[in-house]
Amino acid sequence: MRRLDRYILQEVLLSWLAVTGVLLVILLTNQVAAVLERAADNQYPRSVVLTLIGLSTLQNLPVVMPVGLLLGVVLAFGRLWHESEMTAAQACGVGLGRIYMPVTLLALLVTAFLAWLTLDLSPRASERAYALRSEALRSGQFSAVQPGQFRSFGGGGVVIYAQHAAPDGMLERVFIKRARGEVLEVTLAQRARHEISADGMLHTITLYDGARYEGVPGSSKFRIVRFAEQVVPVRLPEAAPGRQRVEALPTAALLASTAPRDRAELHWRIALPIMAITLALLAVPLSRLRPRQSRYARVWLAVLVYFLYSNLASAGRVWIERGVVPEWLGLWWVHVALLVIGAIVMGTPRVAARLRYRG
Repeated sequence: MRRLDRYILQEVLLSWLAVTGVLLVILLTNQVAAVLERAADNQYPRSVVLTLIGLSTLQNLPVVMPVGLLLGVVLAFGRLWHESEMTAAQACGVGLGRIYMPVTLLALLVTAFLAWLTLDLSPRASERAYALRSEALRSGQFSAVQPGQFRSFGGGGVVIYAQHAAPDGMLERVFIKRARGEVLEVTLAQRARHEISADGMLHTITLYDGARYEGVPGSSKFRIVRFAEQVVPVRLPEAAPGRQRVEALPTAALLASTAPRDRAELHWRIALPIMAITLALLAVPLSRLRPRQSRYARVWLAVLVYFLYSNLASAGRVWIERGVVPEWLGLWWVHVALLVIGAIVMGTPRVAARLRYRG
């Protein structure tokens, strides 16, 4: 590889890594907040939070890499055009093929990695994340009541809170809210004992020295029952076998399936690597600057191209699932349409200049 090729490849590679890293940090900030909120609501064990964040990174990386490559190429060539390095290279006889060579090499490497990520690694990460959330949810439901923390059972139908816990495990100053249809029960007890059955599905709370308040919210009729001992059984519902999400299905299963939902997911996984190489090829002519233009003058146009591209691909995915677009056509029309639009937009000024010159 010649010196100019290595120089262009280095500039594009550093810009791509920097932009992808920034975009990934921004995306992860929202993902970390969502994971922590879900962990707090569903009482996940602390050990699974970092694992879920890592799996979320693998799931979001295929979305970040194509736009990172587009902006990286535009920023790198924007600097080269702004500082007249590309003008000097062209004056020395460097053609468009030489300029495209390092960009194409990097785009092919990114596309190969992205294909492995979308077709193999990301589905396995999604499957592992769903399984880990289910295990964490069941583990949180089966654990004992901790003092100083509100604990909900059965989707919020029963809420328990204990202020303190004695050394022998007896809970002190206990609050229980339970809904039975329209009737709401609020129970206060001085002491309570929490026991869990062997299978973890039945929680028994034995209350001592308390009072139970029953009534319909908004009504003036209510009843107060004082007791020395009361047993409150809470049975957890059986986990319904949910349908496996399409994001977690292996690519081989999608290839063998004829369901529109699965075929749309398959075309989406194929489209992401194609988007990377298509955007990289469009970024080179898109980054060309006129004299005295800012090096960031074409960034907004690159962002606009990406949003148009991604929205068309997302719409095409929905259309395949609903049968609007034939399955054999897939999302290939999106790539072709973007290349044609890009060629027209970027070729029109040259054609107009040649016509003016001939005139």
